[in-house]
Amino acid sequence: MKKAIRTLAAAFLAAALAGCSGGSSASGAPAEDKTITVGATPVPHAEILNDVLKDVLAKDGWTLEVTVFNDYVQPNTAVEEGELDANYFQTLGYMNGENQDRGLHLVAVAGVHIEPMGLYSEKITNLSDLADGAEIAVPNDKDNESRALSLLVAKGLLNDPGTEVLTETDFNGNTDTNPHDYKITPIEAASLPRTLADVDGAVINGNYALEADLPATHPALFIEEFDADTTVRRTNWIVVKEGNENSEKIQALCKAIQSEKVQKFIDETYKGAVITSFLGADAAK
Repeated sequence: MKKAIRTLAAAFLAAALAGCSGGSSASGAPAEDKTITVGATPVPHAEILNDVLKDVLAKDGWTLEVTVFNDYVQPNTAVEEGELDANYFQTLGYMNGENQDRGLHLVAVAGVHIEPMGLYSEKITNLSDLADGAEIAVPNDKDNESRALSLLVAKGLLNDPGTEVLTETDFNGNTDTNPHDYKITPIEAASLPRTLADVDGAVINGNYALEADLPATHPALFIEEFDADTTVRRTNWIVVKEGNENSEKIQALCKAIQSEKVQKFIDETYKGAVITSFLGADAAK
């Protein structure tokens, strides 16, 4: 009987130990917490995550799961609703606009890179050939529309109306701000590369230009330049829901994505079409 009791007790002990070891990692965190889920647009964000960041995180015992989106709305709602730990595709201006307009609670935790916006065209190869009255498409979301129009102002195609946030209404039909009578047409950002056959030019976000292979097939007539202020505003950030900034997995994600291996991958793969911009969360405040 004593032998049977000892055998039964040993079995219970073994089962308990097996349960503990199966439910936790070596660090004491639950095993499922070693998986980091991130949403991203395809190029360059998902490429960076899948082609280099997965391996960087794996060396520290983390598994990265990437969900690819082809728009700018769903990745934010997925983070807000807790379906994803983080996303990686957007600038501070876009994130802040989404927080305000949609009532989201998102914060930026790590700056990664800049994708210079550019003016692309299938009809002309020299800016001097852009005729009066030409149609120029720009992104239709508030932050990227203002950014695109600011680029046209900086390059002398439009005159500065003196407003902080620029919109098409500042220029269409206004000879003071639009002396060449360009037709400014806002279009959903992801669709802009497909509009090039129908417009004279389009100001396109770098990720969508890369995805459409425009730098190789129709090089930009000009691209953005950056100073200290615009570097912060144009950087693409890792974004999480407020309150999750200091979790173990988010800290691991931030450390890994700002690693030397990620910087080398960006520099060698995109050759200036994507520019490394490693910034801390304090720069986003």
